[in-house]
Amino acid sequence: MRIDIITVLPELLISPFAHSMMKRARERGLLEIHTHNLRDHTPYKHGQVDDYQFGGGAGMVMMPEPLVICLETLQKERNYDDIIYMTPDGPLFEQKTANTLSLKENLIIICGHYKGIDERIREHFVTREISIGDYVLSGGELAAAIVVDAIGRLLPGVLNDETSALMDSFQDGLLAPPVYTRPAEFRGWKVPDILLSGDPKKVDEWRHEQSLKRTAERRPGLLENESGE
Repeated sequence: MRIDIITVLPELLISPFAHSMMKRARERGLLEIHTHNLRDHTPYKHGQVDDYQFGGGAGMVMMPEPLVICLETLQKERNYDDIIYMTPDGPLFEQKTANTLSLKENLIIICGHYKGIDERIREHFVTREISIGDYVLSGGELAAAIVVDAIGRLLPGVLNDETSALMDSFQDGLLAPPVYTRPAEFRGWKVPDILLSGDPKKVDEWRHEQSLKRTAERRPGLLENESGE
């Protein structure tokens, strides 16, 4: 998979992809991540990529020309399955979206800044919009890093245990059950006996029950979504 990220602050994206699973994915040739400094694609002097809003109002808007030049340059090299814009007014990012995107081959992510991008880019180029939550960040870079991480870890060969991703929270619409490791008893706090039983069927049943319980207590809305309410 290849992901191209358009940004005015490429430095913000160095560390998130240089460690842990994203580093492993890149070293194994499973994931290519390319950042593109939008200022390298502007026709304006001094690297200008933003201007005042028509109609007045506080905050600058990212101009269409630099984005179009960058996008069309990339599109000449390959076909892209989606052009994603990170924006707080987009649909909330969910595990099922990460699953869908992990099956794609080439993606572009546009990181907004200031008051966002000219609406005409959203109308004519963007194919998918994503929000990571109902709050506003200084720019889309950190949000993009979250999306890339969620996608990249799902690629076959990235995780050492291929079943691990399938057991994550939200993969089945539920929160993950409690997890324990050695020692079996610590300060008098014991691991549930069922996990030490050696009976995989009973362990699976216990985990499912715990997932349901935890979801009902902490995120009941997930259960409502599953039931179609």
